[in-house]
Amino acid sequence: MSWFNDPSYPPHGDWDRRLSEIACPGLSPIETIHENPWFSVRDRGYCTLEYYLRHVAVLAVVNDDSIAMVRVKRPDINDMTLELPAGGVEKGEDPACAASRELAEEAGIVISDLRRYVPMPPIAVWSTRTPSLSYVFRVGVSEQEFAERRPHDDEIHCVERVAVHDLAKMMADGQIYVSVPLAVLGVFLSSRLCGTSQSVPQVL
Repeated sequence: MSWFNDPSYPPHGDWDRRLSEIACPGLSPIETIHENPWFSVRDRGYCTLEYYLRHVAVLAVVNDDSIAMVRVKRPDINDMTLELPAGGVEKGEDPACAASRELAEEAGIVISDLRRYVPMPPIAVWSTRTPSLSYVFRVGVSEQEFAERRPHDDEIHCVERVAVHDLAKMMADGQIYVSVPLAVLGVFLSSRLCGTSQSVPQVL
């Protein structure tokens, strides 16, 4: 392998095809080891975990000074972790629609205008074992929209508003330790440091 991919995304170009397909022609299925309604485990020379639904994460920036995060019940690791609203993209569902739905379901924040969801670079959650990327969107949320949020689903313990100036310390000392939120927040903070962060549209 002697090439490098540039994971382009709107508005700079089409979505990276690794978001919707297994992009490497050399990864031919050798054997399906396990299969269920949600994912399969395949031997492609090494084991891959291949989810049938694509993944989306939402960075909801409240009043340009804080991030809406959710305390998610994670019994497998005996914790309620601080994460971003996220979940699966249903079959045939537009990724921005999925972002809007997950934000409403997990944080109770209803923003139906899909023009407000700004694509961020996609993320490889597990580059050695999961041959697909995750969609990421940033959306601006007003004080009123955050205050008027609806009830969230049972998987969520509570919704928290985390100040942007506290994020780096919380990431450094382990208060935020789940991989996807760490990656998305890292890109967000880096874009602010580099001066490439754009204001996020807020419409009431």
